[in-house]
Amino acid sequence: MIFADKLITLRKKSGWSQEELAEQMNVSRQSVSKWEGAQSIPDLGKMLRLSELFNVSLDYLLKDEIEETDAVSPAEEPAALRHVSMEDANAFLQAKAATAKAIAFATSLCILSPVCLLTLGAISEQPGSAVSENAACGIGMIVLFAFVASAVAVFLTCGSRTSVYEYLENEPIETAYGVTGMVRERQAQYRDTYMKNNLIGTCLCILGVVPLFFGLIINEDNDLLLVSMLCLMFVIISIGVNCFVRVGVIWSSFEKLLQEGDYTREKKKHQAAATAIATTYWCTAVAIYLGISLAANNWHISWVVWPVAGVLYPAVIAIFHALYKNKKD
Repeated sequence: MIFADKLITLRKKSGWSQEELAEQMNVSRQSVSKWEGAQSIPDLGKMLRLSELFNVSLDYLLKDEIEETDAVSPAEEPAALRHVSMEDANAFLQAKAATAKAIAFATSLCILSPVCLLTLGAISEQPGSAVSENAACGIGMIVLFAFVASAVAVFLTCGSRTSVYEYLENEPIETAYGVTGMVRERQAQYRDTYMKNNLIGTCLCILGVVPLFFGLIINEDNDLLLVSMLCLMFVIISIGVNCFVRVGVIWSSFEKLLQEGDYTREKKKHQAAATAIATTYWCTAVAIYLGISLAANNWHISWVVWPVAGVLYPAVIAIFHALYKNKKD
């Protein structure tokens, strides 16, 4: 069997049209048509991609004498992939769009949680203040935990609403005819919104420290002013992060259905380990933040833990992926 016939057979078994295969290969439909018509042959890079896409050996694609029964050894034969229909894809996208704002709001609540504690603490240190230090600490901690508890409740509620679709993040999938095209069209329509909100979020996070510098310029000895500027910084950053998270949730829903970005089939194989590392990392960051803040009562300084943790996190994930790749090789 020649390559063209093998390609037609593999494509039809996967339930893809020429257009959908072309999208997977990042080529035109005409290119796929020429391959199947034996008018041209893909280059080696494309052959490797086809081998991964259909889970067959490169020898099977290149050598006419190797038949389909020899394409994949019994030990390597994959289990049936989870099928995603058009109805499933639309329901998933709607669920993610409906929960995106709530998740972004809950994230902002976490960032704003220490604002009351910082403000009351600064007020209690003012001469003649009616708020004692113990009262300020008590009320501030109550508000902080109330904000965090509310955020966790929102996270759990949103998670339960989309838990039925967890397989899209962790398992390889195959999509019904037309799903890939529909998702790509929606992604293209949403791209401008995604880019605009990322730009706004980036600018706000960078400019968030400006009020703190203004406070230092105006009166560096006025603790209440400096704490007020610090709280304003938290507010600005929370708005910026809100922009990131709101569009990020929706954008990732497209990538999950398309199996792109962080949700390729290869990356899904070690998704559980990556999730465990991320969870451990951020839980450790929270523990360090609360430990330093509560032990030394220096909430006006300990916030530095978060930008440092944010900068280090991509490096930790990059190291994990590099180690995984080396282990695989």
